[in-house]
Amino acid sequence: MAQVGYSKKVLEHFLNPRNVGTIENPDGYGKVGNPVCGDLMEMFIRVKDDIITDIKFRTFGCGSAIATSSMVTEMAKGMHVDQAMKLTRDDVANELEGLPPQKMHCSNLAADALHEAIKDYKRKKEG
Repeated sequence: MAQVGYSKKVLEHFLNPRNVGTIENPDGYGKVGNPVCGDLMEMFIRVKDDIITDIKFRTFGCGSAIATSSMVTEMAKGMHVDQAMKLTRDDVANELEGLPPQKMHCSNLAADALHEAIKDYKRKKEG
């Protein structure tokens, strides 16, 4: 993996991902995929007073996909849902101290999965 140009932080999150798993009856659920590379990500969030109190993910994909999912969960935990909706692929890549250009789409997926979970939470809340 080091030959691809991954930072130490990417390798750390890939080898020791945080917040892996699912949440039973989540307040929000998001699922996104990239048909080109085959990556698939699921995000589960627990929310109290519009603050993300717990977040878990399941990712089927490359090392970057796993690392970015792990990093997104770390970034989003404790955030207000509106603030978490503003997290971008660049925010994720910057927190990981960069990603190889051919892997940037992975960080986009992680942010998208989080955004989908938040949209699902907001739909449920309004309903």
